Amino acid sequence: MPRSSSQLNPPRNQPARTTAAHKLKSVADNEYFLAPNIGKPTEKVGYFATKAGFDRFAVAYTNGMAALPQPAEQVAVSTSFGPVRAYRFGDAASTPLVLLSGRQASTPMWAANLPGLMTDRTVWSIDSIGEPGASTQQKELVTPADQVAWLTEALTGLGLRRTHLLGASIGGWLAIQVALHRPEYAASVTLLDPANTFAPLTWKMIAVSLGSLLPGMPMRMRYWLLGRISGGVPIDDSIPEGRLIASAMRDFTSAQPMPVRPTVEELARIKVHVLAILAGRSIVHNAARAAETARTIPGAQVEVWPDASHAVNGEFPDRIAQRFAEFAANVP
Repeated sequence: MPRSSSQLNPPRNQPARTTAAHKLKSVADNEYFLAPNIGKPTEKVGYFATKAGFDRFAVAYTNGMAALPQPAEQVAVSTSFGPVRAYRFGDAASTPLVLLSGRQASTPMWAANLPGLMTDRTVWSIDSIGEPGASTQQKELVTPADQVAWLTEALTGLGLRRTHLLGASIGGWLAIQVALHRPEYAASVTLLDPANTFAPLTWKMIAVSLGSLLPGMPMRMRYWLLGRISGGVPIDDSIPEGRLIASAMRDFTSAQPMPVRPTVEELARIKVHVLAILAGRSIVHNAARAAETARTIPGAQVEVWPDASHAVNGEFPDRIAQRFAEFAANVP
């Protein structure tokens, strides 16, 4: 697959700088985003309803990126489902780690996690096709195989044939699909409270998800709904990740199909190393039930963190980095 990049490389082994002022590309030039869909398209793909809505989202996205360590490289990769935006953090020689964001989320959601995760390995973050971010969906996603196809095509285009995959929420679901259908791409998968993967969604989660998409809903209500997912923590404009997701809820229309939950028989066939971290206070699913199902994966390391909510990546970034490092150290 063709690949283009914007090189921002620090010397090898030099820590990446974190600054609120840095910015890869200007919003005015729109160079983060790869030909975004603005206005309802004829195809069944995700889109921003209006230019004003996209502009609001672009500002929130750029502000979110400014809160991250500075990427060493910004890349655009072609896939059969549309162009994918990816960012490389660090330049270590060990097997790289690829981050897969949750629903309505993108690279800025990893602000708390990147400093710890990039300590001893290169980290890539990919904005998912079909979600609000800098990638653009150009073809309908129908099956789990479609989801796996765009991701593995993107990994191939990045020159990443075997990586550790770490996914939050629906990103965890996607990582498991790779383990099921294209395991050669995954040295391991780490799952942070994966949605609709090991247990069905709760009625609370369904209600919150549907409510967040109602047109005309005041932003304060969208923040309140985000807070429900995040264990009741108040969320407002002062939190870049929350501002970005709230903007996505308001301004982006998704065309994602409902993710298909793997069967126990499918999970039992997985041979990839798996670490599943489930949130004891998650409203997404019953954590105990999800853990029981996750343990049907041969050799899986399954943990329930009682104090964590579905926003576990932001609540326990240092603990996640340490636990991932321990886990990955034992993967050949």
